[in-house]
Amino acid sequence: MRIVVADTGPLNYLVLIGQVHLLPALFEKVIVPTVVYQELTSPRAPLPVRLWLNSNPLWLELHNETLEAEPLILTLDAGEAQAIQLAILLQADLLLIDDRKGVKLAQAKGLRVTGTLGLLDLAADRNLVDFEEAIQQLELTNFRRPLDVLDLLLTKHKKSQTK
Repeated sequence: MRIVVADTGPLNYLVLIGQVHLLPALFEKVIVPTVVYQELTSPRAPLPVRLWLNSNPLWLELHNETLEAEPLILTLDAGEAQAIQLAILLQADLLLIDDRKGVKLAQAKGLRVTGTLGLLDLAADRNLVDFEEAIQQLELTNFRRPLDVLDLLLTKHKKSQTK
């Protein structure tokens, strides 16, 4: 079984675009640190995200232990810092994170990472989602994306649809 740890961003955006069901289709289980759970249930979190989390998805596992983060990681948001620390602790196979600074720090620690776009790409490769349609939904949120990466992925999936 692959160990997958998630930060707030990918879960939040997949819920908002109606694609969170992709996670259990791609991975048996996703683990989140307590602070990520708290961010997802915060009154500041979008209502659909809070409602989804209240449904207690069986494939989402809460890791209750508070982790000591090293100083460099503490420059990140609490959820990102804890997700990286948990991924290191569990020797995770994959970390789900969108924040660019968090991605760079996680990769520097030897972690394999992907974000919301990478998850949608993987799901589209497995014919689990229409990539372009998912991106259209993502555009309706406040998701910030690297346009060069998005353009490459859109081109890739347009080509795969014409085959």
